[in-house]
Amino acid sequence: MEKPIRYRPTSAQLALRKLIREKTRILAYGGSRSGKTFEFCHALAAIGMRYGGRYAVFRRYFNAVKNSVFDDTFPKMFELSFPGVEYRRNLSDARIVVPDANAEFWFVGLDDDRRVERILGREYAGIYFNECSEIAYSSVEIATTRLAQRRFDRDGAPLRNRAFFDCNPPGRSHWTYRLFIEGINPTTRVRLSDFETYGAIQINPADNVENLPENYISSTLASGSERMKKRFLYGEFANDSENALWKQETIDASRAVAAPRDLERVVVGVDPAVTNGERSDNTGIVVAGRLLAPDGRPSFFVLDDRSLNAPPDRWAREVVETFRFWQGDAVVVETNQGGDLVAAALRQIDPNLPVRTVRATRGKILRAEPIAILYEHGRVRHVGVFPDLEEEMTSYAGPSTPNQSVDRLDALVWAITALADDGGDCVGGFLGV
Repeated sequence: MEKPIRYRPTSAQLALRKLIREKTRILAYGGSRSGKTFEFCHALAAIGMRYGGRYAVFRRYFNAVKNSVFDDTFPKMFELSFPGVEYRRNLSDARIVVPDANAEFWFVGLDDDRRVERILGREYAGIYFNECSEIAYSSVEIATTRLAQRRFDRDGAPLRNRAFFDCNPPGRSHWTYRLFIEGINPTTRVRLSDFETYGAIQINPADNVENLPENYISSTLASGSERMKKRFLYGEFANDSENALWKQETIDASRAVAAPRDLERVVVGVDPAVTNGERSDNTGIVVAGRLLAPDGRPSFFVLDDRSLNAPPDRWAREVVETFRFWQGDAVVVETNQGGDLVAAALRQIDPNLPVRTVRATRGKILRAEPIAILYEHGRVRHVGVFPDLEEEMTSYAGPSTPNQSVDRLDALVWAITALADDGGDCVGGFLGV
């Protein structure tokens, strides 16, 4: 007979539990799979079973909080940490109820206005913002106003209402860094008068290695780009370039879980490398799609980054395969350096490939500025995380960043520019903002 699995928190997770007892606003930031979500779910459950009451777990998108927390982490946490405790899962409401404790836990996506309105019509004894780097601070402010339910344990001791936050740390311009590290209100820029009630702790995968699959750190996390490792392995806030057109906060705030099924146009943007070798530039290959709202205003979705360092025959084949995979409408290729040979390389593989050639007549910054404005207005959403692309976006500041390759960024700009210009107007006129 197999012995039941028992959960034993690591020293870092025990330190987080200590912080939860001492503070009322707690941020756990760090790399991927470090146990942050499990520990905050455990804390909510433990508090709920002692005091009863209503608790909410917020995330930017409902599908994300349902699939990752309601369906996965929360039930696993109950089985490992509170074996034998009876609880019920209400699938229609995405709600978990512990009858004996008179406690209920709601799982909320901030992308559903009607559901948010109903959820925020109630008061809560505790709230948890999961993956809060994706959540706008304005949403946090509104949700926190509902942290007002008064609860007492069986001995009459009152509960101190708490708000939990976790994230893979974005850039230092993000509100999480301003609020929890600098102690500054992200909206007013005024120093917090109650900063002593805030606590932050860094927890990384290395702190949770005994609970991770073998080689997860060495094979999965350690193989990424430096920016990816900084965020998802080392769990450090990134230094956004002051002069860069994009901030990680802007990208994170509009991230999408899945692409809309009714995209009405998809293009593959290509910025080809003219040389081949280990030190050569990459060929940027970025896929983007467009969706028109009823009022005719477009939204854009970054679907894929297939950029690679390879000779022309290989990257050309990758472009064609990417185009077919995404059932694209056109391939947009910059021909400043390769000329007609670039389009010819693609058509050697697929003679019917709809190739549209473009030539850069302005500098990178001038070409990118209209696209950056689209991001600022929430009109471009990344479907998933593209660390290498996002590293280029948040670090490139024009001639002041010499010797930096931005092939992915160029491919992105060409793709979205083409989608915007297909509306019969220039990018600047097609913004509608």
